[in-house]
Amino acid sequence: MKRIIFGLSISALLCSVSCKKQAGEGGQATIKGKIMERKMSADFSTCYGQYVAADKTVYIVYGDDATYGNDTKTGPDGVYEFQYLRKGSYKIYTYSNDSAGTVGPPVNASAPKIAISKSVEITSRKQLVETGNIVIYN
Repeated sequence: MKRIIFGLSISALLCSVSCKKQAGEGGQATIKGKIMERKMSADFSTCYGQYVAADKTVYIVYGDDATYGNDTKTGPDGVYEFQYLRKGSYKIYTYSNDSAGTVGPPVNASAPKIAISKSVEITSRKQLVETGNIVIYN
């Protein structure tokens, strides 16, 4: 019986030391924001207007991970939300046309898209972190 109790105590100690929860899912915090889109002329010299970016994919990177851990779509109001997160560092990003990737005239229609990102930190268990607006170009 003493061996079982000793074994359980060692297991609990090892888990408390090595099982520290990292940034990611499994908590009660939320990151929320809005994607705004600017409609630009082909050469990016004129802005025709700004509006909410509905149905746009937004990605989240947990901590120091090399790739994204999850994604979501914006709603009709351009709002996105990642729920059930733990304390830690996160990066939120989405893709935009790259105005600097154009070569003109003529404009390079195959210019790459670029990631527009915001880094945020969750510091308390039930925190709501608002990233504000992320502006992309189309």
